[in-house]
Amino acid sequence: MGTEALARLADERVDHRFKGLPPDADGLTVAELAAQRRNLFTGGFTTPVLALSAERLEHNLALMETYATRHGLAFAPHGKTSMAPQLFHRQIERGAWGITLALPHQVRVARAFGVRRIFVANEILDPAALKWISAELDADPGFRFICYVDSVRGVELMDAALQGASRPLDVVVELGAGEGARTGVRTEAECAAVADAVARARTLRLVGVAGYEGEVPEADPERVHAWLRRLVALAADFDRAGRFRGLDEIVVSAGGSAWFDAVADVFAEIPALTSPVLKLLRSGAYVSHDDGHYREVTPFNRVPEEGALEPAFRLWAQVVSRPSAEQAFANAGKRDAAYDLDLPFPQVVHRDGAEHPATGVSVTGLSDQHTWLRTTAEADLEAGDWVGMGLSHPCTSFDKWQLIPLAEADGTVVDYIRTFF
Repeated sequence: MGTEALARLADERVDHRFKGLPPDADGLTVAELAAQRRNLFTGGFTTPVLALSAERLEHNLALMETYATRHGLAFAPHGKTSMAPQLFHRQIERGAWGITLALPHQVRVARAFGVRRIFVANEILDPAALKWISAELDADPGFRFICYVDSVRGVELMDAALQGASRPLDVVVELGAGEGARTGVRTEAECAAVADAVARARTLRLVGVAGYEGEVPEADPERVHAWLRRLVALAADFDRAGRFRGLDEIVVSAGGSAWFDAVADVFAEIPALTSPVLKLLRSGAYVSHDDGHYREVTPFNRVPEEGALEPAFRLWAQVVSRPSAEQAFANAGKRDAAYDLDLPFPQVVHRDGAEHPATGVSVTGLSDQHTWLRTTAEADLEAGDWVGMGLSHPCTSFDKWQLIPLAEADGTVVDYIRTFF
């Protein structure tokens, strides 16, 4: 199913739905356009256009595969970052156990493209969604699905919706990261109560514990390590109480994109339990990395000997107005660029087939369809120039583009990445 669905993506026709692509490519299939290996700057692409670096994408995929293997971690990268089935499959080909997701719609996308192992880092309470997931489990013995539970009420709602299922739905108790943090059970006693509720529900099976250390209040290495040790201790307590009796493996899962080094440290300390432990890391932003927030918080800054991720996105916009020596405007805006964490970062200026650094150029704001640029006396910027900008926050970069050119360093576009948000 997955291979056939991916092949159908290549058969999709290029048209007005996909911004930035060459107008004269209308009617071509994605495969036909990719085979032409057009150049991003001379091949008819229009601005704004978001490009993903082929070389940097491959580097990031390889680096996290190596990292997970080195630390004995299973890897289920968070697919909500890209919602790109082509990238899901490349991640799985690079050793990922499966894909993490957050919402039922995302699960439907992943299943449509043949993903066999899905971890949902959320509690699902919608009856229609639960019945659909149950039908998927019943129809496919090879489908593995795990999701959070974080309340007795939630367990009761799930159990009611799943009556009649032939396979139980696997769940993990989510330990909250602290008072005032996001979802999750706040105390170990409440975790035990949720686990007791799962034991009473015939439609559910408790397979482990999980949480998200990125929500630890006032996070620093000491606090994050301490919370992760609470998570590991919860798994050990549940195991001693016989809550995992009969399992082939016990799931212990954590890991966003800012603290996976702490996850590796603490998960290495997990004691022997009554069944083997699936130490499941869920970091997702690595796939494209970025030039802002994640460049600052990546754990590789703390462990540089283990490698470095590379920012793979560049948004190209054209200067359409140069009203003064201190100001210019480019034709990308909030519809095109991530701006929830940081504004875009001008990096290079492309003019007449040559590039030079975007010295003296900065972004001061975004309108719906304009980038506000401030320019100093040293800025070399003219109307008509293309400005290449780095972005901050992969998740809100992917979601603005349905078909993203995958470009090599010289601008040759070798493929197109389809997203489903």
